[in-house]
Amino acid sequence: MITIRHIVTLLCACLSAWGGAAMGQDAFALSEDCPPGFELTSGHCELRSLYLMYSSLEGAGVGGLKTGLPVYRDGFSPQQIDLGRYLFFDPVLSADASVSCASCHNPDLGFSDARGRSVGITGDPLARSAPTLWNVAFLKSFFWDGRAVSLEQQMLGPLYDAHEMGSSPEILLQTLNSIPAYRRLFATAWPDAFASPDSQIRLDQVYTAITAFQATLVSLNSRYDQYAHGYEDALTEPEKEGLNVFRSFVARCAECHTPPLFTNQQIAVIGTPEPDGLPFDPGAQVPMAEPSQRGGFKVPSLRNIELTAPYMHSGKFATLREAAAFYTGGRGHAVPEGEELKIHWHIWEPDLTDQELDRLVDFLKTLTDESFKPRTPTLLPSGLQVVHNRPVEAGITQTGAEHNE
Repeated sequence: MITIRHIVTLLCACLSAWGGAAMGQDAFALSEDCPPGFELTSGHCELRSLYLMYSSLEGAGVGGLKTGLPVYRDGFSPQQIDLGRYLFFDPVLSADASVSCASCHNPDLGFSDARGRSVGITGDPLARSAPTLWNVAFLKSFFWDGRAVSLEQQMLGPLYDAHEMGSSPEILLQTLNSIPAYRRLFATAWPDAFASPDSQIRLDQVYTAITAFQATLVSLNSRYDQYAHGYEDALTEPEKEGLNVFRSFVARCAECHTPPLFTNQQIAVIGTPEPDGLPFDPGAQVPMAEPSQRGGFKVPSLRNIELTAPYMHSGKFATLREAAAFYTGGRGHAVPEGEELKIHWHIWEPDLTDQELDRLVDFLKTLTDESFKPRTPTLLPSGLQVVHNRPVEAGITQTGAEHNE
């Protein structure tokens, strides 16, 4: 029986063969240089940042201006990173070649997708929003509920879930191994593994390449960072006022959104409401099997937060101002009737004024930095076109699939 997946595989092979003939065998060559912000050392790309000069560790206190970074993922070659870039943008990884990693993690939208709830191959909204990928190299857990502990483990969810990219390990390997350009690129990234003409692309190589690319998505050069490193004029006076509000014991923002990553990487129950018509999301209670974590979600990074509206795990708040105002509404004020949540002890009643909220938003916008945003490929080894956001189809309600990114 011929399925759509078989058709897609054959189509990709034909497109790649045509592309190779039209553009020559060297149409795709992997970069031998590390991305900006990284230095080639013993064949691998290593991060270079002023934060690496600081001895104090992220997570100590509420994060001083010269607080160092936690352990991060590195050790990837330039070729593995560049191969991961192609894979990230290529819809051939999905079952019907309609969505790519970049569909939900668009670099022009803060590596998110401007949706409260992301959309996969079915066209239905998922349960949660797509978190940003900026600075994922430093994270210890992934997904809103923290159920994955590595980037490799995380990507298994969207790749193989029927509502997201809908592929399978077998289909993914069959597809990639049928595309000559990808076989050649993988051989460049792992020359020792392709000593034989019969060598095949392996799943672990696919996962490593995508991880290698994601680990280079570093955003640590915002105006806030310039200020933190000693350039006092990098922030305006209103923005400095906002920083003071952010770090104050009244607002207590920095106790969870701890610099320099602007997250403490913990699960927190804050009692954020769901969009109208959606059932209550139990969050981390499910993977942790812990009732006290009901309604708990990972504290997201605030890096590039200006670019990733709407906010919260299901996009309840359309603007930064709305999201900031939620925290001054009173402890547990939005918890649905019948739910008894263990609200995080940092959540209380700061009673911020409108002016303080405005200054807080001013400061949050200083965390925007896309100076190392990677280049989107203009051509893909599969011969397919780069795709980003998939339009929400008419008539779809906000009660779609229950799996999440």
